[in-house]
Amino acid sequence: MVSIESHVKEIERVTAGTSSGRDTAVVQSWRRCVNDYRLDPANARDAYIVPQARLREHQEQAEALIRISRAGLASLFDQVAADDYVLLLSDARGVAVDYLGHPRLDRELRDAGLYLGAEWSESRAGTCAVGACLVSGEAVTIHQDDHFDPTHTPLTCTAAPIFDTQGELAAVLDMSQLRSPAPKSSQRLALHLAKATARRIEMANLVARTGDEWVLRLSRTPDFLDTAPDAALSLDGAGRISGVTGSGLAALERRLGWPIGAPRALIGRPISSLFDIGIDDLPAFMRGQPPGDRLLHANGRPLLFASAMSPADGDRLASSARPARPRSWLDSTATQRQSDARVQAVQQHAAKLAKRRIPILIQGETGTGKEVLARAIHADCNEGGRFVAVNCAAIPEHLIESELFGHVPHAFTGAARKGRTGLIESAQGGTLFLDEIGDMPLSLQTRLLRVLAESEVVPVGGVEPRPVELRLISATHQALETRLAEGRFREDLYYRLNAATLHLPALRERSDLDALLGELLVDIGNRYNAHYQIEPKARRLLHTYRWPGNVRELRNALEVASALCDNGMIRREHLPEAIRQPAGGDPRALLHQLEQCQGNVSALARELGVNRSTVHRWLRRARS
Repeated sequence: MVSIESHVKEIERVTAGTSSGRDTAVVQSWRRCVNDYRLDPANARDAYIVPQARLREHQEQAEALIRISRAGLASLFDQVAADDYVLLLSDARGVAVDYLGHPRLDRELRDAGLYLGAEWSESRAGTCAVGACLVSGEAVTIHQDDHFDPTHTPLTCTAAPIFDTQGELAAVLDMSQLRSPAPKSSQRLALHLAKATARRIEMANLVARTGDEWVLRLSRTPDFLDTAPDAALSLDGAGRISGVTGSGLAALERRLGWPIGAPRALIGRPISSLFDIGIDDLPAFMRGQPPGDRLLHANGRPLLFASAMSPADGDRLASSARPARPRSWLDSTATQRQSDARVQAVQQHAAKLAKRRIPILIQGETGTGKEVLARAIHADCNEGGRFVAVNCAAIPEHLIESELFGHVPHAFTGAARKGRTGLIESAQGGTLFLDEIGDMPLSLQTRLLRVLAESEVVPVGGVEPRPVELRLISATHQALETRLAEGRFREDLYYRLNAATLHLPALRERSDLDALLGELLVDIGNRYNAHYQIEPKARRLLHTYRWPGNVRELRNALEVASALCDNGMIRREHLPEAIRQPAGGDPRALLHQLEQCQGNVSALARELGVNRSTVHRWLRRARS
């Protein structure tokens, strides 16, 4: 292991322009650390683990991907646990939202930052596998003194990107060891396994999120076409590409010299622009046909083997989470008859607003379903185009400008060689959803205002504006009026965003909890081929809990309870601890429960499963 002094001197030489035997990815990252992030390699810093409350926020935002990734991570861990590898699933901000490691190494892993909640963004941790992968979008191994910060030089870390169905980088899978053999080549197998698992997760995510659409799986050989394809596309009823597995397609492009460009650029293109087929030809590529006969041609030449899954195919990963089809949220009269009056009003207003391209601001607490509503409006407008969601609070401030507006080639250190299309421009003809708009920096609010006023965008480093026409929906859990008064939000932008405002009520304010419970249990039951019921005591606890996380927290509670219960009956002991506590720890709700028991303390004790003295103690605290 090299000394800290020699490590620092090498970084200084390389960032000054001296040639190096290090991998290009390492050199580029070192230069970003010094030139862009102003990090000092001599200033060793301990690994950073975000506070528990922030970790919960990160996990809530990534909950669907975490759930879909679990099987792939568990399978990989079974293969590598004997070699003391730890697995991290990090979100797009570099925070580890899921983790698998050996319990006997728990203390060491936490100290090293190879732990749940650790932040491995490049701007905080310096050169590391997760951070470099997030910036480049490429799989990478950062081995021992490849790391920028001397604190991390004992580690070897290998990371692979996981792209969402729209071709955007959503997460990173990291395989790390506290100690390993000296040669970097010892991690070649780790790199292969990480990339293969990332492709599996992307495949599961694409299939789980595909509704009434075809899925076309692609492979270079027919041997594992139906079991382990290289990549996949989903297709809408008109034969247009609606989803992709980004890393798999990028790998095929490199291996075959297949000029597809960025995978996200395929969204909306007809399948006939890639291959010599149309939507009506897909049944010939379904299972039942010999794999060797399912050969796709492009411009008359054989290119790839393909396996098609029809919309009704029973292989659709029934156990994976699939979001409810957005349109039914607006136009299901059966649901509206049972729902809260305020929710019905929001649905009716949203359905009318969807017919026109009016900027909409959605307000509501965390977990109330702001993005679900935005997606429903997009689906209901029936204009086509992509739905592009941007969490303004999730993108680091130094990256948000290039993420939103894109950049031209070589616009800054670390910029993509071919430039990058920004999220705003990628929503052309569709819907741009700006979540947590209240957290957008003031400097970017000015640029966004110009986009809205001029219907054009100028990428970072560019001079030529590019026209863009889109529907804008923004959302916030904050009171924008307060941020306006504090000078943290532009008044002119505020009035451009909220031409129409929709307020989603908190779950505790809604009158349709029972209907919602029924809906969610049916959804969970359909996915797991089961039927679930809630015993009266458990139902009363659900009614008295305050639900700070709203519908998202309710769904998570039912997911856990349904997994723990026997014979489909959810009982009090199956609910999360926060809900089992007396009225969720809320004094007003505890007094309400006592009122429901006609003031009988013994009855309330039986209801809560505790003794009378405990209830008396809680009541004294509630009344003080």
